[in-house]
Amino acid sequence: MPIQILKQVAQEVTQLLSNLISINTTNPSGNETQAANFIADYLAKEKIESEIIESAPTRGSIISRLKGTGQKPSLLLLSHLDVVAANPNEWTKDPFAGTVEDGFVWGRGAIDMKGMTAIELLTLKLLKQNNIPLKGDVILAATADEEKGGSAGAGYLLEHHKEKVWAPYVLNEGGGLAIPTQKGNVFTVQTAEKGILWFKVKAKGSPGHGSMPNMADNAVMRMNKVIDKLGNYQAQIEFVSTLKQFLNEIGKFRPELNEPFMRLLANPDQSDQILDELARTDKPLAEEIRPRTKMTIAPTIVHGGVKENIIPSECEATFDCRPLPGQTVEDTLVLIKVLLKDVGLEKLTFEIIQAHEGSESPIQTPLYSAITSVLKELEPNCGVTPTLTTGGTDSRFFREHDSVCYGFHPMVPDEPSDELIKRMHGIDERISIANLVYGTSILYETVKRFMT
Repeated sequence: MPIQILKQVAQEVTQLLSNLISINTTNPSGNETQAANFIADYLAKEKIESEIIESAPTRGSIISRLKGTGQKPSLLLLSHLDVVAANPNEWTKDPFAGTVEDGFVWGRGAIDMKGMTAIELLTLKLLKQNNIPLKGDVILAATADEEKGGSAGAGYLLEHHKEKVWAPYVLNEGGGLAIPTQKGNVFTVQTAEKGILWFKVKAKGSPGHGSMPNMADNAVMRMNKVIDKLGNYQAQIEFVSTLKQFLNEIGKFRPELNEPFMRLLANPDQSDQILDELARTDKPLAEEIRPRTKMTIAPTIVHGGVKENIIPSECEATFDCRPLPGQTVEDTLVLIKVLLKDVGLEKLTFEIIQAHEGSESPIQTPLYSAITSVLKELEPNCGVTPTLTTGGTDSRFFREHDSVCYGFHPMVPDEPSDELIKRMHGIDERISIANLVYGTSILYETVKRFMT
């Protein structure tokens, strides 16, 4: 883009993001309709029509569409409007002011993921403004509720209004951040994500006086055994296709990693030991790889007991389980119950809060090729690698409906990658104006190339 256009883009995308951040959409309760209305007003100024669909009062998602000729499949630019909570007392800036300072836009959602919403909005505007002859529809959807699972946002839209939002190809969050190496940047494209199995276990016992614990059946003690069994479970190591490709591509740019990576793939049963060795020289990379090699189960919430001197007859714990792609929810639940067979299954009940299988999209597609060609034109020596994310995104809803989904929010780290990643749900979340302009330029060119 010419310098003057880039300057205009910088001013507009910065103001867009600042305004979006200043609309507090903390989930719960979300209040995404307010942000959706702001977007609708912005698009209306460009004579782009949009529709806001609420799954419940104030829980709005917005959909807009630029029509193409139908010669190519449609592309959905997906983002979510809700954000996680932020405690202003812990931040150096007000997390909901959208402060622009020192070349950054500060605030909750700057990276996750109002920054990408702003980039996608500007991309849509530029496609319309520049009269790009689209051969397929370009749809924009900024949805509610992703941070609480997406059932009131992307899930709701696909269930009730699929014809308005579904597309064969989807660009969303989860990838795009470059990994710097001495040979050049390696850009990630999220092509796969682990599954989600959130579940509760309720342990039963019998009450009694706290001074005579031998006369009662302590449900907290039973739950302690459940947590020990599940929280310390070391799952079988499996290398899904996406992880193998990731290791191969990173190895091309960091030859010193080829030997440990080859040992890792050849000796799955020794993976933790090999990753422990790698962590001595590159802890962020080792800890990025580790949870991608196996299913994980983490206890996250525990409730039990009613009074200091009463042995509790009931205790409840919530677990966050992340199976690998290919590991079904049904098989995972069977495994969990096998692990707990000695704890007293007859005194345990199970409740599934949310369950989605892991998913993978292929890389042999015209969209992946377009992403790669745009990045390599800008940076000839760069690499592009598929990546598996441990957390879930709204892409899973669309993969369940046979869409090819890529996480691609193009960014170059302004600080060490592990520090940047910590900010996403942490303190002082921010994104640089340079990265907003960079992301807009790359995304616009990618969409234009793919759709013409």
